[in-house]
Amino acid sequence: MGQTVTVPITLTVNGKQHSAEVEPRLLLAQFLRENLSMTGTHIGCDTTSCGACTVIIDGGSAKSCTILAVQANGSEITTVEGLADGDNLHPIQEGFWEKHGLQCGFCTPGMMMSSVALLNENPNPTEDEIRHGLAGNVCRCTGYHNIVLAVQYAADKMKS
Repeated sequence: MGQTVTVPITLTVNGKQHSAEVEPRLLLAQFLRENLSMTGTHIGCDTTSCGACTVIIDGGSAKSCTILAVQANGSEITTVEGLADGDNLHPIQEGFWEKHGLQCGFCTPGMMMSSVALLNENPNPTEDEIRHGLAGNVCRCTGYHNIVLAVQYAADKMKS
């Protein structure tokens, strides 16, 4: 048997730099969960269909289940663990809490990350723009109504 090939990577995750030697085939979602113990990034489908693994890479939302960790080398990544500022929730986290935007919670981290990316691009989205912006995330529980309310809540809170 041959030796395992590894590649050095350095990523900034939630403001902290991490360097590691990884196999070239390691997915970013696996790196976040297994190497960094950031289990808020959920793995649901491995095909980009559900959006549970969504993170923000260099300012834009991305599904980490189909990005290799080596492809993210040098990038700045924000996961759901990086949204809060100490004990202060990010407005989207507060919105999901206040507007009951979750039930089982499996999709919630990815929904939140897609919502943050949406609000960064469009701080005052219409309901239709919110629904379109979250189209790549699947929730099997809520029917999306309260998720949309949570994003609207966060948009209003971020304006003030």
